[in-house]
Amino acid sequence: MDLGLRGRVCVVTGSTGGIGLATARLLAEEGALVVVTGRDSERAEAARRETGAKLAVVADLADPGAPEELLSQAARELGPVTALINNVGSASQADFLEVSDREWDELWQLNVMSFVRAIRAAVPPMRKRGEGVIVNVSSTAAKRPSTSMPHYSVTKAAVLSLSRLVADLYAKDGIRCNAVTPGPTATAAWLGAGGLADQQGERTGTPREEVLAAVGAGRPLGRLAEPEEIAAVIAFLCSDRASYVTGAAWSADGGTVPIIV
Repeated sequence: MDLGLRGRVCVVTGSTGGIGLATARLLAEEGALVVVTGRDSERAEAARRETGAKLAVVADLADPGAPEELLSQAARELGPVTALINNVGSASQADFLEVSDREWDELWQLNVMSFVRAIRAAVPPMRKRGEGVIVNVSSTAAKRPSTSMPHYSVTKAAVLSLSRLVADLYAKDGIRCNAVTPGPTATAAWLGAGGLADQQGERTGTPREEVLAAVGAGRPLGRLAEPEEIAAVIAFLCSDRASYVTGAAWSADGGTVPIIV
């Protein structure tokens, strides 16, 4: 199936690993001109080579001005940005009463304000051309907050609200905006050393293997997602095949959240 992405400039934030890397790879396979981003120059360049992306940009998107510069550089070097995939983010487990103001603010800057700033930079040229696509990666925790990840859950809920707001504001300009809500996914965020499985194991006194088994068993499909499965949904939403889809929050969670939205 041709997704109609050939030659289109697609910026994928947080794309040196996990869902972002898988998304960049799939978009490049579809012929898109992909821009990958990350804070580490070696990892960003490795992601470019691995995925076939056309450009790697090193940036800390939590910094004011960095998302705007990313979009500007992509347009200068490759042409008008057709699709913006906001994927960058961080998650950690914590007790609600122990999360400091600084931790709330740091996560807000990365998980929400990087999206806001990137969208603010992407929308004007998209409006001028009369077309554009924005896909924001949220989480099941946005729909059903995780009590063990309070600040993460709140920021991801904000991403859903932001996505619907942008969809409503700019649909008349030919811009579609949707969110994707993955469940637990087999990436470094869960599987890596010091990741969510290790954090949960430390908090509960449970071996990480048992944590991962229980997390997988908690999905109706009985397992964690693979990053490529989330990437496939993102690529669809970027494509001409989703030309009548905007303002939606697409669950890609193995049936985790038992509500119809």
